[in-house]
Amino acid sequence: MPAAPSASGESRLALTAGIACYLIWGFVPLYFQAVAQAGPGSWEILAHRIVWSVPVAAVFVWMARQWGQVAGVFRQPKVLGWLLVSSLLIAVNWVVFIWAVNAGRVLETSLGYYINPLVNMAAGALIFRERIGRIGQIAIGLAVVGVALQALALGRLPLVSLALAFSFGGYGIVRKRVAADAQTGLFLECLLVGVVCLAYIAWLQQAGVGHFGDPVAAAWLVVSGPVTAIPLVLFAWAARRMPLSAMGFLQFMAPTISFMIGVAQGEAFDPLRMASFAFIWSAAAVFLWGAWKGTRPAAAAAASAAECSPVSFR
Repeated sequence: MPAAPSASGESRLALTAGIACYLIWGFVPLYFQAVAQAGPGSWEILAHRIVWSVPVAAVFVWMARQWGQVAGVFRQPKVLGWLLVSSLLIAVNWVVFIWAVNAGRVLETSLGYYINPLVNMAAGALIFRERIGRIGQIAIGLAVVGVALQALALGRLPLVSLALAFSFGGYGIVRKRVAADAQTGLFLECLLVGVVCLAYIAWLQQAGVGHFGDPVAAAWLVVSGPVTAIPLVLFAWAARRMPLSAMGFLQFMAPTISFMIGVAQGEAFDPLRMASFAFIWSAAAVFLWGAWKGTRPAAAAAASAAECSPVSFR
């Protein structure tokens, strides 16, 4: 019988999984730009992304042996209703992102995911009555200044950034209330809206404006399923096995990569916009410092417990 992996071995695997998911999310603008170059528009890409995520998510449910949990959710209308809400929120997030990266607004998507953790912090205080300390208040204040400077630089509110931050923040709030594991939740979210998406794809094909008949476009569209589901499952697996502070550092990898892609592709980056990102980066740094400072005692306790008990693979 093979020995169970050590705590340090599982920690390394969790770190690898966390880095992998954020690398995928960081470079995913290039993928959706390539899909759009093959012809499909944002809504068609979204529909295929959801439809092709269903079988991939089903594989993960099967691997986790959670079909019983899936069946149980169908017997709980309230849970199913919350999953429908979360599926609509993540669909909004996805279609805004797909449209933005193909409209020359990759920098705005980067800004959105930089401020998302701060939106989560504010939502925690307003909805879950969580206390925001002085460090958190400073981080939120810096982010507000950064968004204001971004609005001045653009000549309008950074609606893409705000839509991404608040839709994903809302998604996190709803999923926090739903009694379903990550694999089950993802499968049901994609399944619930996937029926409508499948009908939309069929209508596009029948109307002669769909792109699934083109082998190149079809290949890109089918791959959107794994590109969507795999990093989400990697994230869920890593998040359960890593300290909050470590995940906090990793979560800024994706918008940093997207930021570099936007700059490399020649998006406008004048001094005012640079100042905006400087405030956002300062807010992120303060947020991370606060998360690290707050989780040191918990991490020490977890490490002590890990030394005294075996760790199982799940």
